[in-house]
Parts: sequence; structure tokens; C-alpha cells
Amino acid sequence: MSIHYKLGALFAAIAFSSASFAQTPDVKPERIRGDIVSFKGELLTVHRKSGGTVSIDVKPDVGVSALKPARLSDAKTGSYVGTPAITGSDGKLTATSMIVFPEAARGTAEGHFAYDFGPDSTMTNANVVSVVTGTRGRELNLSYKGGSSTVTVPENVPVVTPVPASRTDLTAGKKVFLVVTPGASGVYDAHVLFVEKDGVAPQF
Repeated sequence: MSIHYKLGALFAAIAFSSASFAQTPDVKPERIRGDIVSFKGELLTVHRKSGGTVSIDVKPDVGVSALKPARLSDAKTGSYVGTPAITGSDGKLTATSMIVFPEAARGTAEGHFAYDFGPDSTMTNANVVSVVTGTRGRELNLSYKGGSSTVTVPENVPVVTPVPASRTDLTAGKKVFLVVTPGASGVYDAHVLFVEKDGVAPQF
């Protein structure tokens, strides 16, 4: 299985994890963002950004990924991107970051979803139809199955692309993003794991 295929599966869970667990309605996936306290054996302890410390079982088949910087100009016509965004009072979407997918992950979790950055936050995974450069950044016209969106990506937001990482990167103090489900005895089960590497932290 290629690394691009694995990363594509990870982003499918990120876009909105409930879709990944649709056949098990009793399972409610959660996103965890925070800092690593420790990693021993398969047990990852994380201090959540929202407060409190949790324990997460990272089984051997759970891949570890990181991110590397990309450029806003990498989002060209024909690119496949992910854009967490906030809807303004004018109804327009402004990205808080942008993920440039590798070509092999095209089509991953395609669509427009509610997200958890606040009541007006969304995630859009879509094909770039056109790009217009303006005073606020780049305006991307995005097309996905069942619809389309226009998202403004400011010049100053993080733009990243996924890269492989390993369990040796899971060291104390590193920032992480996980998609998990409740497990036994209060320990979560990890399904998606992104870790800070080379100074680039997950911000989605």
C-alpha cells in the first residue's frame, strides 16, 4: 500500500470522521488536538488544547503522519485541496489553513462539511476550478460532488502537504492532531494521527 493511499485514508477521517463510522452509529469519533505528555509502548498521553489529559491507544496498524510547508501558489487550477474555513457575516468562506493533497489522494473525502472550529466553521475537500488573486489573498473556486464553493485563502495562513512520520516522532511537547473513538476503561482508540515535525504543527 502506497504512502499516498494511506494519507488519503487519513484525510478521509479528518474531513468528518462520522462518515468513516457510518456503519457503527453507536461510535462517536472525536478530534483531539494538544501536546504530547508521553508515549510508552502503544499508549500516548496528550494534554488537550481544550483542557485535561487523555490516554490514547495507538495500535501498530495506525499510521503516523506529519506535514511540510507548501506554497499558496501550489493550489493551481486542477489541484485537489482541503480548506478548513470560517463563514463570515457576509456568507463568504475564509480559509484558516490549506492542505494541498498529493495527486494520488485526489477525491479523498470529497465534499463540504461542518467542522469543529466553531459554529460557522467548515471543511471543504474539492478540486480547484479557478484561482483569482486579490488584495486579501487567493480566491479559489472549488468544485466537489454535489456542489461548489468559493473560498478566500489569505496570504498569511498555513499551507501544508502531508508527509510520512514515525513513532519516534511522538516525543513529549510535540503538538498532535488525532481522530479517535472511545475505547475501554476511558482510553481512546486512535484512527488518525498527525504529529508536529520540523517545526510544522497540524493546525486543522
